[in-house]
Amino acid sequence: MSDVVVGIDSSTQSCKVLVLDATTGEELRSSKVAHPDGTSIDPRRWADALQQAWRQADPGSAGRVIGVGLAAQQHGMVALDVDGEPVHDALLWNDTRSAPEAAAMVADHGAGFWAREVGSVPVASFTLTKLAWLARHEPEAAARVHRVVLPHDYLNHVLTGRWFTDRSDASGTGYYHPDTGYRNALLEEYFGKLPELPEVIAPGASGGRLLSRFGVGEPPVSAGAGDNAAAALGLGMQAGEIAVSIGTSGTVFASVPDTPDADASGAVAGFADAAGGYLPLLAVINSARVMASTAELLGVQLPEFDTLASSGDPLAGGLNLMPYLDGERTPNLPHATGSLTGLSRASLTRQNLARASVLAVLNSLADAALALSEVSIPARRALLIGGGARSRSLRAAAPELFGIDVDVLEAGEYVALGAARQAAWAATGDLPAFERRVEARLSPSGAAWGCDSRELYAAERTRLYGV
Repeated sequence: MSDVVVGIDSSTQSCKVLVLDATTGEELRSSKVAHPDGTSIDPRRWADALQQAWRQADPGSAGRVIGVGLAAQQHGMVALDVDGEPVHDALLWNDTRSAPEAAAMVADHGAGFWAREVGSVPVASFTLTKLAWLARHEPEAAARVHRVVLPHDYLNHVLTGRWFTDRSDASGTGYYHPDTGYRNALLEEYFGKLPELPEVIAPGASGGRLLSRFGVGEPPVSAGAGDNAAAALGLGMQAGEIAVSIGTSGTVFASVPDTPDADASGAVAGFADAAGGYLPLLAVINSARVMASTAELLGVQLPEFDTLASSGDPLAGGLNLMPYLDGERTPNLPHATGSLTGLSRASLTRQNLARASVLAVLNSLADAALALSEVSIPARRALLIGGGARSRSLRAAAPELFGIDVDVLEAGEYVALGAARQAAWAATGDLPAFERRVEARLSPSGAAWGCDSRELYAAERTRLYGV
């Protein structure tokens, strides 16, 4: 019986369990169980989904389980009482109700203070802002809080019965710096007290052993990670590469060995990665859903949408969509709505509307890539992943708008893959190198429309939103 490792990805949408050969990384079994929709959730629903997905994957039938690793969505506030029960639904990263608290924090101390103290300037996604919201709006619940953890910490406890976290996830809280640890004074200032916090364990370490009720013995459970840090580990990112993940949300990030310059503008978050380095990152709320919503408006499925977006004017006849349909994190516009400009009888066609939504998603991510290059190593290659990367029209346009080579990677569960690599690391002491599969390699042609699209998008963003 071969040795296997289990990687778990508890995302906003679902829980995925991946069972891999511990040596080769070959996928042996997998499962997926949906989470409820929305921006807040009873965290016990995550535990239910994890246990259901584990049973469906049945890791023990694939081999001898030597290690388990779990990654999850970052930032979410899980506030627990002395008995470990939630005092309030967990507020997820994409819940923007704490935007006033985030703005107040920046006004209190200045953006430079936050960039120095915790590596990132607070926005509504960060856990500290959500705790401040809880203290202000639900004081009775806040008074009952004994422990505060993150989604991946909560599920680590489900797996092991122990509380622990890692640098990558802790660095997204707003009260932890990747180099110097927890900033307790910030919790006391904005939450009014210091709750119990999980121990931060080293990359490659084990936080505990899997409980016997999971039915595969008691293998070590690794530190785990935030989802983007796990994806970087799963991608095996190299110097000069950026990852561009296009899912429900979008992210642009790099994995680097040295601390990037602190970004007082707040655009680039100075997170830690899952390998002992750093993960400068930008996130956008509006990504593949922009294209999906446009396809629904046009009454077509995504393949036909792709055909429409590829068949008209590369510049969408002058239509320009600002894709802030659900508010936005980068730029920090939590209450914004989208805008469509350049409308005329000639430009308002199905082809142009489809094309404008593709360009909107890519321009938003290209803005993020540009901001990342200003605080970290300029990228030579983008790694395109996520459901949105399946779009042919988006793939073709990506090199023109990013202005660098683009590798489209084979569809895969890179967050769960990274968690599985980390599980093998904790189990054996060595981080395995799994093969990265590239589906397409694309280079910019230098066509003028790419630069024209970038200029139009930037001009309209500044004119309409002042950023």
